[in-house]
Amino acid sequence: MNQVKLSIAGADCDAAGGATFERCNPVTGEVATVAAAGSAKDAQRAVDAAAAAFPAWAAMGPGPRRAILLDAAAKLKAKAPAFATLMTAETGSTTGWGMFNTMFAATLLEEAAALTTQIGGEVIPSNHGSTTAMAVRQPAGVVVGMAPWNAPVILGVRALATPLACGNTVVLKGSETCPATHRLIVDVLIEAGLPAGVVNFVSHSADDAPAVVEALIAHPATRRVNFTGSTRVGRIVGELCGRHLKPSVLELGGKAPLVILDDADIEAAVKAAAFGAFMHQGQICMSTERIIVDETIADAFVAAFAEKARALPAADPKHGNTPLGAVVDLATVERLKRLIADAESKGAKVVAGGTSEGVVFQATIVDGVTPDMALFREESFGPVVGVTRAKGVDQAVTLANDTEYGLSAAVFGRDVDRALSVARRIESGICHVNSPTVQDEAQMPFGGVKASGFGRFGGKAGVNEFTDLRWISVESGQRHYPI
Repeated sequence: MNQVKLSIAGADCDAAGGATFERCNPVTGEVATVAAAGSAKDAQRAVDAAAAAFPAWAAMGPGPRRAILLDAAAKLKAKAPAFATLMTAETGSTTGWGMFNTMFAATLLEEAAALTTQIGGEVIPSNHGSTTAMAVRQPAGVVVGMAPWNAPVILGVRALATPLACGNTVVLKGSETCPATHRLIVDVLIEAGLPAGVVNFVSHSADDAPAVVEALIAHPATRRVNFTGSTRVGRIVGELCGRHLKPSVLELGGKAPLVILDDADIEAAVKAAAFGAFMHQGQICMSTERIIVDETIADAFVAAFAEKARALPAADPKHGNTPLGAVVDLATVERLKRLIADAESKGAKVVAGGTSEGVVFQATIVDGVTPDMALFREESFGPVVGVTRAKGVDQAVTLANDTEYGLSAAVFGRDVDRALSVARRIESGICHVNSPTVQDEAQMPFGGVKASGFGRFGGKAGVNEFTDLRWISVESGQRHYPI
């Protein structure tokens, strides 16, 4: 069993009043973690500590910041087995997913290290000939990062890497589903030499989440907020940020379409669909949730896709011998069963999977899904994907856009120019041609449109989100004033 404390100003501490909460292993039901149940008072202390540490960290040159971030990346890689073990215990993920999470998260720190010398500006011609006018990017201040459980190392690191590179200080609000995993990220950064208070950690129970989140956002020293999670909670975070005039980056839910045109390479499309729909049991914001396939090749695609899905068994992840592990909780299982039952009652057919044992849910394909079915509309966030048949390109695009979400998408077709024209018509922040909906690179602008959120993580786009752009001018001559 893991014990987790808060980290404020570089020191471990209990929550005010000593409150704790438990996180249980979703497969065994055993207590995996006992964590400090932080309160609004603890949240305020954490922001206070970050604010106190900000001036010195912001004044530090890019070289020292880069060295710390690179050391943190190396230390993170070295702890990959520990992260994987924690993730399996807290979220039911496979060891492979935990190892991948950690290794990819290290690239986020490496990219952030490279960004320390890329926080530039420009000289802008002034109408006053003796004035030098500059647009300068400067660190904003305290950044509050809120990360989810599904890719906890990647998204936990993403919440703080670029903000730190830009000279901001950070409070990481851990998920109540994986507090030990998120706390270990903070431990790595402290071990790498971050000064006290530059990164702080607050965990909390589910009941205390609203008060903690509001306290973090409302604190006068908080200058930026980033949140990754459900659209339902994202709306709450966005409303709070609007009320307190705090700029935010929100990366929210998705219902990613994979559009398969009539000239697609079916074998390649099947491989991408299986990876996109079933990797990490479909619990990824970019997971392929809707496959929209041209009716002329639909039968051949569905037959091959069902065969592939049946070759991807799910089982208890502690055994480490299957490609899929468990979903995060029984509520997910019940949601998936409800979506499947609704689709079947309206004429759809399960062609692979559809069965579960506890929180282990087999890879499932539902054919014949139509827009009037809940499976077409609602985010399943599990290993269940619907197949919808389209009559030509225009209907395929209409179906792809018939959703409130707009995070990731993909299009398959041998005529790349045609497929690219379809990609341009799809309403999403991310779209790939002839590759899956699930992919990420540290330097890419990552984010969505519509109910999938706004703002961008990654590369220089992330720098723009976590810095203030200031106009600074220097007058070197004599100005004439009208009065």
